[in-house]
Amino acid sequence: MTATSHAPRALLRATICLSFVVLVPASAVSANAGVLVSSAPSCADQKLSKPFAPWLDFANYTPLPGGNFEGSTSGWSLGGASVVAGNETFKVGGPRDAKSLRIPAGKTVTSPAICVGLAHPTIRFFATRHTGGTANLSTMRVDVLFENNLGILNTLPIGDVTGSPNWQPTLPMTVVANLLALLPGERTPVAFRFTPMLGGEWSIDDVYVDPYARR
Repeated sequence: MTATSHAPRALLRATICLSFVVLVPASAVSANAGVLVSSAPSCADQKLSKPFAPWLDFANYTPLPGGNFEGSTSGWSLGGASVVAGNETFKVGGPRDAKSLRIPAGKTVTSPAICVGLAHPTIRFFATRHTGGTANLSTMRVDVLFENNLGILNTLPIGDVTGSPNWQPTLPMTVVANLLALLPGERTPVAFRFTPMLGGEWSIDDVYVDPYARR
């Protein structure tokens, strides 16, 4: 079994959730910046590449800050997870990469903010599920965190990853949040939360975001 995401099911859940999120139109955006706006890196600094081309995904992606877990994890809220030896086996970030992030059962990891455009951005990464007992039934939920114009933080589920004892790329997960252009250039900051479900323990590595999706 490969690591995949149930994007259609997550999209339906997110669409239902969005009907309860009241956001003021973008033209009424105020100066009430929340934590994501305040911590967002420069949108102009994003470097694009095609790390998933071997899987016939030729979209341009940019690395999530610290998402290769080779250096500083500043901005990440690890919540009991830890950087460990052992890179995802495809080494898309470089042949010298040697680390990944291991997330124990019952823990939640939140990424730093990253700039995305408003045209259906996506996230994709590598994951493996550690086996043993009922953990073989575990999935990993991925949520997007975003703000409205009042700086209020909202969270929506965007995907469920089913695992494999071998490293595999996830399917692209669409950031379906009802985004406002809170930053210049029709951009907005988002962050992502990774949560093992049903008692499983997971590792993730090389987290990439396609800030504009297909161009």
